[in-house]
Amino acid sequence: MAALTKPKVHMGTLTGGEGREAFARNPIILLPMGSHEDQGPHAPMGDYLLAEKVAELAAIRATEAGTPTFVAPVLPFGGADWFGPMIGGIAISQATLASVITDMVASLHRNGLTRIVVINGHGGNVGPIAEVARTLWQEKKVVLPSLYLWRISYGLLPGLIGAEKAKAVSGHGADPLTSIGMHLFPELIREDLIPEGKSLKKDSILGLPYTGLGTASFNGAEIGLPMEYDDTYHDGVAQGDPKLCSAETGQVLVEKLTDIVARFAAHFASKVPA
Repeated sequence: MAALTKPKVHMGTLTGGEGREAFARNPIILLPMGSHEDQGPHAPMGDYLLAEKVAELAAIRATEAGTPTFVAPVLPFGGADWFGPMIGGIAISQATLASVITDMVASLHRNGLTRIVVINGHGGNVGPIAEVARTLWQEKKVVLPSLYLWRISYGLLPGLIGAEKAKAVSGHGADPLTSIGMHLFPELIREDLIPEGKSLKKDSILGLPYTGLGTASFNGAEIGLPMEYDDTYHDGVAQGDPKLCSAETGQVLVEKLTDIVARFAAHFASKVPA
């Protein structure tokens, strides 16, 4: 859903001539990533849409503030983790994802585009991103920073809506993604299908209560267990209550995320010479 923006920030919307001129100055390149998986019965499966849009808004803001910034084509398929049981979902292995990121970065580096920032929207991408970044640093002393949007959002929520409400609304299938979706893509949110919040399913293997994805409790100690998301989630929704999500919360979150990414782009540009 790359948009024709003003100024143009999506690399895919630039003509060859525009690209040669714009990229000759080694601008900041934002590489958005996400997943295509169950986000609850009410939300679009592609959370990569949200990551791409935040990257777009941040690129526009950074460019207008004097730091030329562009958005690479979004990588929509996340690293496989828990969500394989979802019909229609598409994921790629952790090893394949690391190879894809490596090749994408190498393609940009080959022609002098070395100031790349990953804008991540999926937990299953964290490991491969870190692996690629670590290898680049060890072998070439090149920094590949990444911002995990939803982890940042979880940290922001208590200060925006209060600690009690943040605890009640936070989780897969609820906030931050549902509120952000309500703000950015209200036409894609099925408000008539928003479910009631429920507790995690408790009927785990070994007779232990699940505490999250891949974890259960044994006498208060966390135990790692193999599982799939639907073993403990209800139709893609974890412990957060989607009924508490709102476009207003999403608007504030998007503004905060846009500001953080745009300011980081400027900071990165100041530390890494063109």
